[in-house]
Amino acid sequence: MDSTALHDLLERVRGWQPFDGGALLDDVAAVLDDVPPPEGDTAQLAERLRGHLARLVTIAVASEAQQDTAAAQLVLRARTLHAGPLPCGRQEAVAHLRRLGWTANELHDRLTAIRCLKEAA
Repeated sequence: MDSTALHDLLERVRGWQPFDGGALLDDVAAVLDDVPPPEGDTAQLAERLRGHLARLVTIAVASEAQQDTAAAQLVLRARTLHAGPLPCGRQEAVAHLRRLGWTANELHDRLTAIRCLKEAA
């Protein structure tokens, strides 16, 4: 490895955060609750859910979970939602948050079912 590649690897390791299933479930519960989250929390929740989706997709790809049809469909949906912007209107934003939450929850459950992840507490 040359020094540039080694430096890039070091920066990635420094920025790495482990997957936190408990935090995922907390965020999913916040957006799927009967009472929508406060408007001021919408952007932050969307960003955290996008982060959860990105980690789950990375885990799915690394563990070759996409050989499972259901997991492959969820990975595709997660990538699509991750790339989409947060809508401006309140109802649209809450609907988008809920789609992010459902997808993260379903992908987490599927990866757990096919033993790519351990169950979260």
